[in-house]
Amino acid sequence: MSDSVSLIHKNTSNNLLRRDVRFLGHILGEVLVHQGGNALFTVVENIREMSKTLRADYTPEMYAELKETVTGLAPEIRHQVIRAFAVYFQLINIAEQNHRIRRKRDYERTAGENVQPGSIEDSVRELKSLGISPGEVHEMIQGISLELVMTAHPTEATRRAVLDIHQRIAGDVMELDNPNLTFREREQLREKLLGEVITLWQTDELRDRKPTVIDEVRNGLYYFDETLFDVLPEVYQELERCLDKYYPEEDWHVPTYLKFGSWIGGDRDGNPSVKASVTWETLTMHRKLALAKYEEELTELLEHMSFSRSIVEVTEELLESIEKDRREIELSSDNEWRNLKEPYRIKVKFMTERIRNTGNPNASEKRKYNNPDEFRADLQVIERSLRNHYADFIADTYVQKLVRQVELFGFHLASLDVRQHSKEHESAMTEILAKMSICEDYSKLPEAQKIELLTGILNDPRPITSPYLRYSESTQECLDVYRVVQKAQQEFGRSCISSYLISMTQGASDLLEVLVFGKEAGLYIHENDGSITCTLQSVPLFETIDDLHAAPDIMTTLFQIPAYRNSLVSTNHLQEIMLGYSDSNKDGGVITANWELRVALRSITAAAKRFDVKLKFFHGRGGALGRGGMPLNRSILAQPADTVGGGIKITEQGEVLSSRYSMKGIAYRSLEQATSALITSALQARNPQTNASEEEWEHIMRGISEQAQTKYQDLIFRDEDFLTFFKESTPLPEIGELNIGSRPSKRKNSDRFEDLRAIPWVFAWTQSRYLLPAWYAAGYGLNSFYAGKKENLEKMQEMYQNWSFFRSLIDNLQMALAKADLLIAKEYGSMIQDQGIAERIFGLIQEEYTRASELILNITGQQEILDNVPVIQESIRLRNPYVDPLSYMQVGLLSELRALRDQGDDDALLLREVLLTINGIAAGLRNTG
Repeated sequence: MSDSVSLIHKNTSNNLLRRDVRFLGHILGEVLVHQGGNALFTVVENIREMSKTLRADYTPEMYAELKETVTGLAPEIRHQVIRAFAVYFQLINIAEQNHRIRRKRDYERTAGENVQPGSIEDSVRELKSLGISPGEVHEMIQGISLELVMTAHPTEATRRAVLDIHQRIAGDVMELDNPNLTFREREQLREKLLGEVITLWQTDELRDRKPTVIDEVRNGLYYFDETLFDVLPEVYQELERCLDKYYPEEDWHVPTYLKFGSWIGGDRDGNPSVKASVTWETLTMHRKLALAKYEEELTELLEHMSFSRSIVEVTEELLESIEKDRREIELSSDNEWRNLKEPYRIKVKFMTERIRNTGNPNASEKRKYNNPDEFRADLQVIERSLRNHYADFIADTYVQKLVRQVELFGFHLASLDVRQHSKEHESAMTEILAKMSICEDYSKLPEAQKIELLTGILNDPRPITSPYLRYSESTQECLDVYRVVQKAQQEFGRSCISSYLISMTQGASDLLEVLVFGKEAGLYIHENDGSITCTLQSVPLFETIDDLHAAPDIMTTLFQIPAYRNSLVSTNHLQEIMLGYSDSNKDGGVITANWELRVALRSITAAAKRFDVKLKFFHGRGGALGRGGMPLNRSILAQPADTVGGGIKITEQGEVLSSRYSMKGIAYRSLEQATSALITSALQARNPQTNASEEEWEHIMRGISEQAQTKYQDLIFRDEDFLTFFKESTPLPEIGELNIGSRPSKRKNSDRFEDLRAIPWVFAWTQSRYLLPAWYAAGYGLNSFYAGKKENLEKMQEMYQNWSFFRSLIDNLQMALAKADLLIAKEYGSMIQDQGIAERIFGLIQEEYTRASELILNITGQQEILDNVPVIQESIRLRNPYVDPLSYMQVGLLSELRALRDQGDDDALLLREVLLTINGIAAGLRNTG
């Protein structure tokens, strides 16, 4: 496509986005008039215009007028004004998501032979152009692995009912692009959209209670039901299509390299509601949905299976399998297929009955599928027969898709990880060993003695627990979890749960404790031949900066223990290790967290290599910039290529789930880009391109990190007024009243900073428009190297141009600085009782913001922050005038609410308005935590 054609195409595409935004804005305007009269509409329009004008041409007079207008609203109209801006952002987000799908379709429609950058075909074509042989491609495809793990972290501020309305509006807005719509059909579509927006207006966006864990499980399953069950096979199909196109001499069947897992219902760290019984119920719900989806697919397959034996010749294998079904299954008269000339439909009816019986404990083994392999075998019988009479299209389109779904989802749908805090295990172990008179106080033993004791227990076949002893409730629950895992592996297959994550891992004993508990439940078994069968792996989670430093030595210690090292035989010598982006950022700041995570990846990989252990790194990224958030493909490419050989796991949580996976088009594009990134990363690992300057760059980066960490911790940990500033100038206390998650915001009932979870930490700073965790101390660290020297600036410019790690770091800082707004943030300082504290700490933050912004512009050579991503730059510029009024109102409401509470009073309506502003700002900034 020529540059001029591309420009015209881009402008046309952007015009369609603007059309949708205006269209939805006009509809919202009608709803405001309809629901609140012209007075409401006039107030909202007046505030909107004043805010836009202020952003375009700031004057102190206009600033004072806008604040006075917003804070002077009467309570009866203020509530509706907040909702008007919040709903507007919901509609804009829908328009932008739709536009992403439109852009991809437009590109594919107009590009001709051109291939879209970042697509699967783009990466496969690159392999071919580089002369990579089919054999090498096979090896690469066999080696790539990505598991995306849904978590229930409380960062999704939008209710499921509201998301459902969003889905309907998105579908209707997309239909506006249909050129075949008649005038009347367009009018009907507009009326329907008006009705949906009225429904949205009249739907409460706030939850009336905290969701239960099972509510959260249902929310996670929604994405499997609505998109992933269909989209994932399409991604595999596209990869096979591209491999067939560029390597036609090979017969390709791509192994399972991309799948989804879940923590929801298994993550009990800090959440006392996640009991062993809840984990069992979660797994049952997983299987129930998987079987329901298979029944849907078989029903659709039935419609395409009208092949008649009067015309085609089916295989004997198919006919024999039908006879076997007849002997084993008796169908009711209304369920059997009566046309005996249509054997495929007869077979599918029997298969549907088996699926219905699967999971039914009262059904005999002969009447159901006892494992997914049996189901897949029946599908392959049908496939071979179809190809025998050249019905390849049906075999490829419907049967192969279902085969792939069985390979991906089995009967367990998704692997469930279990997670618990290391201190919970230590407490339970202390009680158990004391009751058996093995050790008086295990918790007080030095680490070396703990390791010696636990290793001895692992090597001893005798149990250390007894059904005749009574344990405390917490210890009994700890033991019950392992028994449920063992029972689940028997019932749902070993893949249903295979990883047990240990939060705040600080020593080798933390992992050995999990193996000892596993041994008590039959998950760690010494076989008669001396080998070890271990079906539940201990997975360390290294979170703080100190933990990252200790990680290589901890893993080295473990790999030297035969009782541990030999347990990895069951996983083909693969060890999973999780790295926490949120807590490391909270602990050391964004620069240091990113640097130390990179160092840890490399040093842990080197340690494992000495013991011939492969590593699968699990990256605990959040959605927000302050928690490691970035687009999925970029998060894959950000990893050093030599650390991805054993596969990658990445958390997907909160608002990331709804933004990436609620619409099929966006889900497909995200997973397609992830696949392309995996192939690119595998290629880089096979052909490492080392830059001679990288060692020098790393030395520079180490110094920058050290200076940034000192600056960050000087404020966060060593400034005695900082916690006061944070708690009083952000909506931290009120966020806990949003009812967006079942888990408490603190690990303990404590006001200590260390006990505050990273999610509310980031959420609160995002609401107050500081976004401080995503950029603070970066400017100081960078400036410590620059020091006003031209040659040092040129060196950082060189690093930005030629080192992907540094470029990614700087670009993420740009994004954070662009979203932050210190003019608005300063308003939140008015809530601090001691204005001396407010002015002093705000001054430190403002100084650092200015320093970071100026340095980054010098490093990148840009005129403005985010000049490198004009689409996002423009989106932020257009959104800010609409977010600002919500921020002004939030400050006023928080001040009023807190003054009441300080007097021992409260106001439910006032709190509701505060929570509505939190939702609105989250939608406007497209980030929570």
